[in-house]
Amino acid sequence: MKNIAITQDIQTALTPSAVLSDLLEGNQRFVNNKTQAVDNSALVSQTVGGQFPKAVVLSCIDSRVPVETVLDQAIGDIFVARVAGNFENTDILGSLEYSCKVAGSKLILVLGHESCGAVKAACDGVELGNITDMLSNILPAVKQSSNEVNGDLNSSNKAFVAKTVENNVKLTIERIKERSPILKEMESNGDIQIVGGVYMLSTGKVEMV
Repeated sequence: MKNIAITQDIQTALTPSAVLSDLLEGNQRFVNNKTQAVDNSALVSQTVGGQFPKAVVLSCIDSRVPVETVLDQAIGDIFVARVAGNFENTDILGSLEYSCKVAGSKLILVLGHESCGAVKAACDGVELGNITDMLSNILPAVKQSSNEVNGDLNSSNKAFVAKTVENNVKLTIERIKERSPILKEMESNGDIQIVGGVYMLSTGKVEMV
């Protein structure tokens, strides 16, 4: 049973690769329907005075991807930043920097997902209110995918959508490093890793990209 929250000493002893392995093992438990039992009351009381999460996940807002659930994580284990299309902006970058530089997290996981509605909308050039500006963050991935996939370049092409989901994760990671000298330096020093994955709605599995 999970009944002991991460302490600063536990967090300090963790390595980025160990944290990644832990998250992927948690996802495997989720896939196998063998998630750990959790004593939420114990974790709530232990984390009142502070938190020492091991990772931060940048995820889409999609209701079918409850991040803590699909990675089998509990209270105090991970930070989660969510925005439709799991891209970075100034606020997200600040949140990632806080998670790692200030709060000590060892891993950034950019987590896209299969059949992402925001990606599909970007593929179709949807324009609607503030959604238009939001989707502009995904258009670089759409453009890249248009040179890599045959067939119709819209959301009816499942291969085009899948490739754009993957490219969006990869390009987001590149931009995080470009736009955040803090995180780039931390990764260069081995203090953190910045990795990407795609959650498969059809299987529940996180596939690294």
